[in-house]
Amino acid sequence: MKDQIEQILAQWTAERPDLDASPMAVVGRISRVSRKADVRLAGTFAAHGLDAAAFDVLATLRRSGAPYTLSPSELTASTMVTSAAIAQRLNRLEERGLVSRTKNSADGRGKRVALTADGLALIDRALPDHLETEERILAGLSPKERALLAGLLARIEATLDEK
Repeated sequence: MKDQIEQILAQWTAERPDLDASPMAVVGRISRVSRKADVRLAGTFAAHGLDAAAFDVLATLRRSGAPYTLSPSELTASTMVTSAAIAQRLNRLEERGLVSRTKNSADGRGKRVALTADGLALIDRALPDHLETEERILAGLSPKERALLAGLLARIEATLDEK
């Protein structure tokens, strides 16, 4: 029995045999897996009162190491979103008491963003569940297959990053 992607490829082969539709097998599956993984991860985040954006900021601060403080520009670079998006995320997290913003002592014009005790406790509770969800997503792959897939995806990403 063919899956949906295989059916799509067969249809294109029948309708446009002059074109190689094989890239759709990979890109289509990456897209479908991404959407399904996002749904599962969203459930895990929601169980902790978070969304993907909030988790991303809290996790970035947490993995930066003590004292869990970064500048907004460092957060922007690490999360790969715009500075406006980071500002919105920080506003929401600060309202919830999960991060604080203070003046940068080294540069009076800049700010520093830090995890609060509540933010640190929340990310430390959420992270094991997040990793467990990711483990379930990848359960069908052996460690060797995971490493191979990670390497292949990194090569695709590097190709997309080329100018």
